[in-house]
Amino acid sequence: MEEEKLAGTPKKLVHTERIAIRWGDMDAMGHVNNTVYFRYMEQARIAWFEALVPRAEAWSSLGIVIVNASCNFRRPINYPGTVDVKVFAGAPGGASVQTFYELNIRDELYADGAATVVFLNREHKPLRIPDAIRSLMQ
Repeated sequence: MEEEKLAGTPKKLVHTERIAIRWGDMDAMGHVNNTVYFRYMEQARIAWFEALVPRAEAWSSLGIVIVNASCNFRRPINYPGTVDVKVFAGAPGGASVQTFYELNIRDELYADGAATVVFLNREHKPLRIPDAIRSLMQ
């Protein structure tokens, strides 16, 4: 897997999601609305989570929430096209992991961002990342 550093934090490429830009993603200014960039990151993050966690556990006994998120808007995204969203993960902590995102079109960076992901149990309380999942992250 590809490894990089972002602001001194080691990170590892863990997933790439190709997302079609929809006409409805655009706003009155004629480009993809800023809130949709977060949706693109969310869609990639959920696909990564579902690949990481056994289907029987995902969303029934184990889930994730975001406690913070950020996005740096580098260039406006326009319809039509496809966004390649790369998901990078930092070293897992107790119940959380830092995730980082790059939104690219034709290998050009349009936005990047970050989010802290917290694992939850069925009662929606923080859960130590299970060892099997932790080892996949590392």
